[in-house]
Amino acid sequence: MPNPQQVSKLVVIPTYNEIENIIAIIEAILSQEIEPHVLVVDDNSPDGTAEIVRELQKSNPDKIHLLKREGKLGLGTAYIAGFKYGLANNYDYIFEMDADFSHKPKDLNRLYKACVEGADMSIGSRYTKGGGVKNWPMDRLLLSYGASVYVRMITWMWVKDPTAGFICYSRRVLEAMDFSKIRFSGYAFQIEMKYYAYTLGFKIKEVPITFSDREKGESKMNTNIVQEAIKGVIGLRLRAIKGYYSKQSS
Repeated sequence: MPNPQQVSKLVVIPTYNEIENIIAIIEAILSQEIEPHVLVVDDNSPDGTAEIVRELQKSNPDKIHLLKREGKLGLGTAYIAGFKYGLANNYDYIFEMDADFSHKPKDLNRLYKACVEGADMSIGSRYTKGGGVKNWPMDRLLLSYGASVYVRMITWMWVKDPTAGFICYSRRVLEAMDFSKIRFSGYAFQIEMKYYAYTLGFKIKEVPITFSDREKGESKMNTNIVQEAIKGVIGLRLRAIKGYYSKQSS
């Protein structure tokens, strides 16, 4: 593995009312072996999440970054804003992860390793061999796993956890994408990004992780988000057949 200090890495975290988690998650990320920087994309959290990040920046301005938006504009647009920030600031690898410790910060090292060993994009996968979930009710687990099977059937994409939100992108993947083509902003955003990379021919590797439900704060998951994903997958497949994602411009 290359010396982590010679390769720049940015972890993008979208937040809305994450004041209970934000200090601990930033500190945990910055303590990892690969020495990443952190970008918090906050959707004007009324609980003061952004203000806490600003305080943390005072002691570590080079490694902690903040984009504060005007309001709740959607998960997908938050990540895209983060990706654009990472590309504009010349980061070599750009990660996405949740702020609530459902994704373990120590697994950032394994996702990075998968990319530097040959993958263009690595996914923290619950449903590949060795992966799993903790503290989920059975109905939520069945819904999530069923959605992953459904996505594979419709898209023919082999990725076992297409709705996963813990990812490492090499910059060449994001540079090849036209973000204006991304139509979804909720749960389906994760599927669309993976499918876009897949149709462009990038090498994707799934890294097994154990996903733990959040211990603090409120979950953003709801049935409307899942329904958006289910309904949107057929549209993804039809657009891909027409070459929508392989074209360089709309």
